Amino acid sequence: MKKITVQHISEIMNRLAPRQLAEEWDNPGLLVGSFDSEVEKIFVCLDVTDETVKAAVDFGANLIIAHHPLIFRAVKNFRTDLPLGRKLQTLIKNDISVFAAHTNLDSVQGGVNDVLAQKLNLVDVKTFDEENFTLGRIGKLPEKMTAKDFAQYVKKSLNCESVRLVEAGDFLVEKVGICGGAGSDLISKAKFHGAQAFVTGDLKYHEAQNAAEIKIHVVDAGHFATEFPIVHVLAEMLAAECEKLSYKIKIAEDTISRDVFSVVV
Repeated sequence: MKKITVQHISEIMNRLAPRQLAEEWDNPGLLVGSFDSEVEKIFVCLDVTDETVKAAVDFGANLIIAHHPLIFRAVKNFRTDLPLGRKLQTLIKNDISVFAAHTNLDSVQGGVNDVLAQKLNLVDVKTFDEENFTLGRIGKLPEKMTAKDFAQYVKKSLNCESVRLVEAGDFLVEKVGICGGAGSDLISKAKFHGAQAFVTGDLKYHEAQNAAEIKIHVVDAGHFATEFPIVHVLAEMLAAECEKLSYKIKIAEDTISRDVFSVVV
């Protein structure tokens, strides 16, 4: 039987989410381990946390594929009494490699933002730059609705505990801009393209003020809820690609992670 390595899986990932689509500041790719390491089991997750590392170990994974890079900035120490060092120690001890697909998976067709558009049942979905796949999407709702009804619609569609709404005026929502994760930089672009509302996470106070001033509703559904749906889809895409190549790989996905934020009322 052919030995399947991290290199083989990284080639699949680079087809599913081409590295050239990543933003310049990003850090996707192989972050822990060796391209020569054998892979029999893959664990797919949004974040490399203590919980997902434990789940990967329990599954017997040789490779974790995550959306958010475990290592983002230069590592100046490797202290095992701190969270990053503790996780790296566990990963290395258990021979688990880590590969991340971040903004390249956000931008690519069928990636984070297209999955988010599907969850919201948007139609006529386009990129903000129709010639290239970039961060964010814009599309139309099946029917017009008020800002408050739209906020409830997003909450239900993404199974959120709560959402935050910036209600920018008395006008209905039909055209919607979206960006999974922290996408508030695209609010003005969505407005320029005719959106009445925008969905993202991690909205800051002054960004919310600006949205209200330029008359576009914003629903902050949180970083987690707007991105976590990609985990299941990516696991399915990986499984399909491995099957096409006759790679005998077992794939598990993270079903235990929850939003780090909870609502206290």
